[in-house]
Amino acid sequence: MTTRSENRDLWIRRYHPADDSAVRLLCLPHAGGSASFYFPVSRSLSPRIEVLAAQYPGRQDRRMEPCPESIAELADGLLPLLVDEWADRPLALFGHSMGALLAFELAGLLEQRAGIVPVMLFASGRRAPSLLKPEDDVHMLGDEALLSDVKQLAGTDSRVLGDDEVLRMVLPAIRSDYRITELYRPERVHRVSCPVMALVGDHDPKAELDDTRAWQHHTSGAFTMEVFPGGHFYLTEQAPRLITRIDDVLTAVLADR
Repeated sequence: MTTRSENRDLWIRRYHPADDSAVRLLCLPHAGGSASFYFPVSRSLSPRIEVLAAQYPGRQDRRMEPCPESIAELADGLLPLLVDEWADRPLALFGHSMGALLAFELAGLLEQRAGIVPVMLFASGRRAPSLLKPEDDVHMLGDEALLSDVKQLAGTDSRVLGDDEVLRMVLPAIRSDYRITELYRPERVHRVSCPVMALVGDHDPKAELDDTRAWQHHTSGAFTMEVFPGGHFYLTEQAPRLITRIDDVLTAVLADR
């Protein structure tokens, strides 16, 4: 039987513990991504902001576990841990691409079920949850077409993609994540009350500017949007600027509380 502590360590990675930080930032990875993607963010923001990074089933040290069947399943796995373990100080959420949808789902459930309103929801590289697109069928394509889409977005190092053994390991997780992202419908959460900041690259084929701006319809709180140079993974190219902006935003939000 898995203990609560073991379950916490499976789902949440705390690379740079900061017990005196004023706020926690939970970072939620993109499709095919893992918690380690956010190690540099944690290193840069600690100790002012303690960064938690989610590790989804089906990848890295959790690769033997079944991949999640839905965004809702991921939210249900993380929610009790956040409420029980990490809600003793203000909490902000940052999600990129698939992670933005999960952040939205979590923000709504935290409010509905625990009365916890995140101080900020950073929705990065993803159009508003209510906007469906006819091209949302990449998860049904063959392996080569799926990998072509991943390479086009530059979300996975080409050296890894070229290794057949590694590909066989990561492709199921990538396909599963694409599927739950493309099939996501905001059924349990339609609107949140926390402030939302939408972040997007100016050449992101997955998140056009007008579609990203539509996040404003999913919050009754404040909405802002910032556009960075770059494509879907602008956040790797613009990491120093983005990290500074997150720091500034959370500092300002806490000062107003």
